[in-house]
Amino acid sequence: MSDTKQGGNNYIIPLSIIIAGALIAGAVFFSGEGSSSKNTVSNTGIRPTQVAPQPTGSTKSVAKVTSADHIKGSPNAPVKIVEYSDYECPFCKRFHSTMQQAIDEYGDSGQVAWVYRHFPLDSLHPKNARIVASAAECIAEQKGNDAFWEFTDGFFAVTPSNDRTDLTIVLPQLYNTLGVNQADIEACIASGKYAQHIQDNIDNAIATGGRGTPWSVIIAPNGDTFPLSGAQPYQSVKQLIEIALKAK
Repeated sequence: MSDTKQGGNNYIIPLSIIIAGALIAGAVFFSGEGSSSKNTVSNTGIRPTQVAPQPTGSTKSVAKVTSADHIKGSPNAPVKIVEYSDYECPFCKRFHSTMQQAIDEYGDSGQVAWVYRHFPLDSLHPKNARIVASAAECIAEQKGNDAFWEFTDGFFAVTPSNDRTDLTIVLPQLYNTLGVNQADIEACIASGKYAQHIQDNIDNAIATGGRGTPWSVIIAPNGDTFPLSGAQPYQSVKQLIEIALKAK
């Protein structure tokens, strides 16, 4: 259950319904070590998460949002949605469009900021996920935060997901579009410069209760935190944003 204050029954009831829906909506579980999951859609039509181990933790453990994060929207926005994502997760691809919709509605007004953190699932995407996360960080180093988001948007737009992306074709195309130096990016990836940063993101995702992707924590103005598990539809995200905006 999420870490929320008990003030205001009008918030608690809808929040309980939303969170229950998020948790029940059909996460994909491993039946045993080494087994694979099927990417199915639940009877409700809500996309589940892709599942990683260690489903314990508290959303209160979410690392503080700082200038070192990749933020879309105002860093001073009262509500921040911290998304822990895997570039090769099909549900993250779907949820990326949902978050773009949230920023279109709430970002320009400065109400909501989107914070992207890495949560590559090695058990599902051992070939590509960490490499793409490293590429994103190396691009941000070379060209800045806007280029990070352009790369992230571009990759999710073209990836078929589930480690089926041909990085030898897709990454050079994106590098060319962004105007980054391919040799420098490849050297940066090979150096492992951002390996610990990515692992720190993973560790924090697990500490907050993340067990699959996409996994998000919504931070309200008063510090309350709300879990958002899986590729929930936009209306569910919008309801949680409205609840968070009122939590003062």
